Amino acid sequence: MSMNNAPNVFLDPNANRFQVNIIDEDHDNNETTQEDVGSDPPHYEETSFTDETHNRLRISYRPGKRELYDNFRQNGEKTEASLHPYDTHSKMYYLQTFGHNTMDPVPKIDYYRNTGSVSGNKLNRPSLLEIHEQLAKNIAVSTGSVERVANGESSAGDDTAASKEEENKTGFVKFGWVKGVLVRCMLNIWGVMLFIRLSWIVGQAGIGLGIIVIALSVAVTTLTGISMSAICTNGVVRGGGAYYLISRSLGPEFGGSIGLIFAFANAVAVAMYVVGFAETVVELLKESDTLMVDEFNDIRIIGTITVVCLLGISVAGMEWEAKAQVILLIVLLVAIVNFFIGTVIPTNTEKKARGFFNYQASIFAENFGPDFRSGEGFFSVFAIFFPAATGILAGANISGDLKDPQSAIPQGTMLAILITTIAYIAVAICAASCVVRDATGNVNDTIVPGMSCNGSSACGLGYDFSRCASQPCDYGLMNNFQVMSMVSGFGPLITAGIFSATLSSALASLVSAPKVFQALCKDNVYKGLEFFAKGYGKNNEPIRGYVLTFAIAMAFILIAELNTIAPIISNFFLASYALINFSCFHASYAKSPGWRPAFRYYNMWVSLFGALLCCGVMFVINWWAALITYAIELFLYIYVTYKKPEVNWGSSTQALYFVNALDSALALTTVEDHVKNFRPQCLALTGAPMVRPALLDITHAFTKNNGLCICCEVYTGPRKLCVKEMNSGMEKKQAWLTKNKRKAFYAAVAADSFRDGVKSLLQASGLGRMKPNTLVIGFKKDWRSAPATQVENYVGIIHDAFDFELGVIIIRISQGFDISQVLQVQEELEKLEQERLALEATIKENDFEEGKRGICGFFKKASTLNISKHETKESTINTIQSMHVGEFNQRLLEASTQFKKKQGKGTIDIWWLFDDGGLTILIPYILTIRKKWKNCKLRIFTGGKVNRIEEEKLVMASLLSKFRIKFADINIICDINIKPNKESWKFFEEMIEPYRLHESCKDMTTAEKLKRETPWKITDAELEALKEKSYRQVRLNELLQEHSRAANLIVLSLPVARKGAVSDYLYMAWLEILSKNLPPVLMVRGNHKNVLTFYS
Repeated sequence: MSMNNAPNVFLDPNANRFQVNIIDEDHDNNETTQEDVGSDPPHYEETSFTDETHNRLRISYRPGKRELYDNFRQNGEKTEASLHPYDTHSKMYYLQTFGHNTMDPVPKIDYYRNTGSVSGNKLNRPSLLEIHEQLAKNIAVSTGSVERVANGESSAGDDTAASKEEENKTGFVKFGWVKGVLVRCMLNIWGVMLFIRLSWIVGQAGIGLGIIVIALSVAVTTLTGISMSAICTNGVVRGGGAYYLISRSLGPEFGGSIGLIFAFANAVAVAMYVVGFAETVVELLKESDTLMVDEFNDIRIIGTITVVCLLGISVAGMEWEAKAQVILLIVLLVAIVNFFIGTVIPTNTEKKARGFFNYQASIFAENFGPDFRSGEGFFSVFAIFFPAATGILAGANISGDLKDPQSAIPQGTMLAILITTIAYIAVAICAASCVVRDATGNVNDTIVPGMSCNGSSACGLGYDFSRCASQPCDYGLMNNFQVMSMVSGFGPLITAGIFSATLSSALASLVSAPKVFQALCKDNVYKGLEFFAKGYGKNNEPIRGYVLTFAIAMAFILIAELNTIAPIISNFFLASYALINFSCFHASYAKSPGWRPAFRYYNMWVSLFGALLCCGVMFVINWWAALITYAIELFLYIYVTYKKPEVNWGSSTQALYFVNALDSALALTTVEDHVKNFRPQCLALTGAPMVRPALLDITHAFTKNNGLCICCEVYTGPRKLCVKEMNSGMEKKQAWLTKNKRKAFYAAVAADSFRDGVKSLLQASGLGRMKPNTLVIGFKKDWRSAPATQVENYVGIIHDAFDFELGVIIIRISQGFDISQVLQVQEELEKLEQERLALEATIKENDFEEGKRGICGFFKKASTLNISKHETKESTINTIQSMHVGEFNQRLLEASTQFKKKQGKGTIDIWWLFDDGGLTILIPYILTIRKKWKNCKLRIFTGGKVNRIEEEKLVMASLLSKFRIKFADINIICDINIKPNKESWKFFEEMIEPYRLHESCKDMTTAEKLKRETPWKITDAELEALKEKSYRQVRLNELLQEHSRAANLIVLSLPVARKGAVSDYLYMAWLEILSKNLPPVLMVRGNHKNVLTFYS
C-alpha cells in the first residue's frame, strides 16, 4: 500500500475507511504454532482516512500497541507508505486485507518496478499458483514466508530507507526542471546567431518573411517538443536523452543508429562552438594588434585552452557544470536586455551614419518586405537561421540527472521554446525598426537643401545612403554583422553575450555527448563499446566518454574544415528530431495499451507531419548532407538489425508487428481457400523440438517460407506437475526454435492421455485460416514392446486426424528420431567440464592462499592434492563412461542431423499408389525447390496393368506436365497384387504372432472371454478378411527393396485403416513391414481434397 508521503491522496468522500489488520504471531512465545495463531480471534486495527479536516493519517490501536506503532514509524515505513509493520529479528506479522486472512497483497508500486531499479527495489507479489492452490494446513509459517506474503521479497520501507540513506551518503545530485532543463535549453537555443546573424536575416527577408522564417523553425522544434513530451510522460525516463526516447519507442535498430550519430554530432558541435568563441577572441586580439602567432593558429591555441577548461568543469561534476550554466545564462540575459535598452537610448551622429535611428515607423515599413540579394532566397536564409532554433534536446540529454524527467523535460523544454521564440522575434522586429538596410558610416552623408534623394527612409531622416546601391557599404542590416553591438547600450556586453552563448552551447554539448554515448554503451547495442559504459563518482560520470568527446573535439578544432561539417551536424540533429516525431506517431499508430502518455496535447498525425517537416528541412538546409545522414543512419540500422542485440524494451515496433499480424490474420479469414494457394500447414508431434530434431528438419524443409509449422508436445501425468513443467518450458523451447533458425511455433498441452492431448491440438491449433491441415508424426519404432494403450493411442491419433479431415504424414528413419539420451549425455559432460574448471580454479586459489611454510602447510597442501586427485579420478571415470555412451549413440546423433545436410545427387522416389488429392506428389516437389534437395530428381512409381504400361506412362506424364512438376522417370509397377515370397510372408506372420487371438482353435466361450479381456488382439476372422491387403503391404516392401533401396528419400502412399475393421496391431504391422529396411520413408495420405490444379 503506497501513500507517497501524502496520506490525503486517499481521501475520498465516498469511501469510509481502509482497513489493515495485524495479527501478532510469536510475539511473546517463539514456540507458538500456526494452529495456535489461527485459533485466537483476530484483532482488527483500523486505519482511517476519513478525517478530512486535519488531512492526516489517524490510526487506532489497542493498549500495548502504541510501542509497536512507534517502532513502525521509526523504521521509516510511513515514509514509503507501507502500512504493515514488521521486525525481521523476532516478530512475524501477516498482512490482513479487508478484514480477513489472505495472501493477496494490496496494490503497490514496488511490484511493478524493473529488476535492478535505481529508484527502489523490485518486490515479488505472491504468484497465482501460491494464491490459487490449496494451502496445506500443517505447514508452519516461517519468518521469510510471512515477509514474502506481506511484502514480496522484503520490506519496501527498509529498501527505501536504505536507498535514501545511500543517496544522502553519496550526495547524488539531481536537478529540477529549471536548472536541469529550462536553463540548458535556453542557453543552447540562444547561440551566436542571435547576436551576429539575426539582423542580417531580417534585412534579407524583411520583418514579415523574417517572422515566418523564425515561425517555421519554431514549428519544427515545437512539434518535436510536443512529441518528446508525450514520449517522456509515458513511463520513467532514464539517462540517454534522445537515444533513450527513440530506442525505447522504436527499438534498438532506430535508437542504436541515431544514438551513435547524435553522440558524434554533439562531440563535433563542441568543436564548432569553441571555434566560434575562439574566432571572436581572435577578432578582439586583431583589433588590438596582439595576435600570438597568426590568425589560424591563434584559433587553435585558444580553442584548445577553452576545451581543456570546459572539460575540467564537466569532469568536476554536474553540479559545477550546472552552476557555470546559470552564470552564463545571467550574462546572456544581461546582453539581451542591454540590446533592448540600447534601442530606446537616443542615438548619436556616428550611429545615425551607420544606419541606427531609434524606432521609426518609416524604417519599419521599409524593412517589412523582403530584399534578397547576392543570390539569397527564402530557403537559403531559412537554412542559415534554423541551427539557431535547435538545442531543444539539451535538457533531455541529461535525463538521468533529473529529479523527475517525466515532468521536467516537457515543462522546461516547451517553456524554453516559448521564451527563446519571443526573444528572437522581439530582437528581429526591434532591429528592423531601428536600423536601415544600407548605411555608409560617413557622418558627412547628410542631405542638404536642394539635394535629390532616392526616397528611402534614410532620406526622410536626413541621410543620403543612395551610393550603397552602386558600391558596397559596410554598415546597415545587410552589411554589418555587429548591428546588435552598435545598437546596444554598452557594446562589450554583447561580446560577453557572444562568449556566453558559445561557451554554454559548447558546455552543453560536451556534457550531452558522453551521457548519450554512455547510455548507448550500457545497452550493449554495439559490441565492443561497453568499455565506455562505466561511470565514476556519485553521479556515475562517464569520464571515459568525456575523454573520447574531448579527443573528437580537439581533432576537429585542429584539422577539420568546420564549414563543411557544420551542415552534416545540423542534419544529424534534425534526423533525431524526425525520429522523435516518428516515434510518437508510431507509438500512437500501434495502438498499444501500454501507450498512455500523461501529456495529452499531442496528435499522431501532427507528429507525423513534424517528422516529414524535419526531413524536408534537412534537404532545404543541404541536400547532400541530408543524403549522407540518411546513408549513415541506414548503414547503422542494417548493422544493428543484422547483429540483433538481445534486448526487449517493448517498443512500438513490436506492438505494430502484433497489430499487423492481427489485421492480416483477420483479413485472411475473409479470403476463401483456393487450391492454387494451398500450402502444407503442419502440426508436427516432435515433443520438445530439440529432442526430435530430424523430424522437425524434414517438416521444416517443406514448410519454411511456405506454410505453417507447429511443433507440439503433450504432457501427461499429474496435472499440477505437468502444467508447471509446461509453463516453465514454453519460452525456452520457442527460443530454441528461433536460435536454430527454425521458422516454427511451439505449442504444448497438458492432458490425461497422449491421444486426448493431440486431439485438443488438432482441433484448437492455429488461428483463422492459419490452421494445420497436415499431421506429421514419427513412426512408433517400439510398438512391439510398448503397452497396448500406447499403441491404441498412436493409431487413434491417425484416426482422429482423418476424422478432422487432416492429411497425415508418418516419417520413418532407420535410427529413430528420439535423441534424448544423447542430450542427457551432453548435459552430463557439460556439467563435468564445469565442475572440473571450478575444481582447477579452487586448487589454484588454495595454492596461493594455503602455501604456508612448515609441516602443517605441507600436510594441508598434500591433503588438498589428494582430494583433487581422487575427485579428478572419479570425474575421469564418469567422463569415460559418458563418452562410451556417446560413442554408442554416435549413429543416432548422425541420423538426427541427416536432413540438415545438403543432399547429394540422387532421387526422391514417389510411390503414388492412391490418389489422395495430390499431397503425396506436392510434398516431394516442394522439397526439390529447396537448396538442400535441389540435386535430387523425382522418380514416379505407380500401379498399372501389364498390357497398358506405355499408355499408363503417357497418362501419368501428361498429368504431371499439366501440374508443371518435372520428373526424371516414370515406372509402372504391374505386379503389386501378386503374393509376396514365402520368406517375407513368414516374417510378417512371425511379427504379428504375439498379437493374434487364435480364437478358431478355442471353444466359443473361451474365445469370447479372450476377446473381452484382450480386445486389441488380431482375430483370425480379421486376418482372413484382410489377407489381400496384408499381402499387398508385404509385396510393396519387396518392390521398394528392389527399386528404391538407393534413393535419398521415399515418399509412399499411406494405407488407411478402416475404423472398427482393422485392429491397431495389424495396422502397425502393415506400417512396419511396408517401411522396413529402407532409406528415410514418408508415408503420406492427403485428406482427399485437391491440393493441385492445372487451371490458371
